[in-house]
Amino acid sequence: MKGITTITLLVIANLFMTFAWYGHLKMKDISWFSKLNLFAVILFSWGLAFFEYCFQVPANKIGYVDNGGPFSLFQLKVIQEIITLTVFIVFSTLYFPNEHFKMNHFISFVLLIGAVYFAFKN
Repeated sequence: MKGITTITLLVIANLFMTFAWYGHLKMKDISWFSKLNLFAVILFSWGLAFFEYCFQVPANKIGYVDNGGPFSLFQLKVIQEIITLTVFIVFSTLYFPNEHFKMNHFISFVLLIGAVYFAFKN
């Protein structure tokens, strides 16, 4: 159960972080947002990142083996990276229709899944 909770919290955290990092690139099309200067955009993104931390920190705390969770530190990091890429692919495909997921992106993603395999192999 702690593993599922950890992964769920990491997915939610990554949704917030992906919007914090990349959402503003599309929000320039919104009139009020396009008038913001760079500092205001940074503050807006920082506000979103706060919520990312509200999910990321508990996910790591719950999931870490020394706190009774099922994952080592390295496993948590690899899981987080795969979730980040998965969320990013869905986000970029839906939010940025002019961006295309290409074969070289797919191959790099498969190689990262291989990294997950090796991170969990004893």
